[in-house]
Amino acid sequence: MDSKAAQTVYLIDSDESVRRAMKRLLRLAGLNVRSFASIGEFLQVECSYENACLIADVKVLEEDGLELQARLAEAGCRVPVIFVTAYDNRMARDEAKKMGAVAYFLKPVDDQALLDAIAWAFDDVGS
Repeated sequence: MDSKAAQTVYLIDSDESVRRAMKRLLRLAGLNVRSFASIGEFLQVECSYENACLIADVKVLEEDGLELQARLAEAGCRVPVIFVTAYDNRMARDEAKKMGAVAYFLKPVDDQALLDAIAWAFDDVGS
């Protein structure tokens, strides 16, 4: 069985066009994708974090992606997190790094850089 077939990327972004473009890219790369328009929507769904990673915006509507990262860590969930955001600031970057984010990208993100970060996240989980 192809190892990518079992890999799931959870994508949280309030911008429908961003979700659609990222889903297309990730599916073309052979990844399973589940997308959500809000953190609240994501938290309402049962997710398996085994062989998974999370891509989230730092600001999703009025919700905070960094707080989500902290909540998941406090709950013992070790899912790798990648941030892709238009809301950049040094404090957010530093906090994401401190909490163990795999990567922090500004929109628009380079497709290959995002795919490389995802591959690195899955390699890190598998080791």
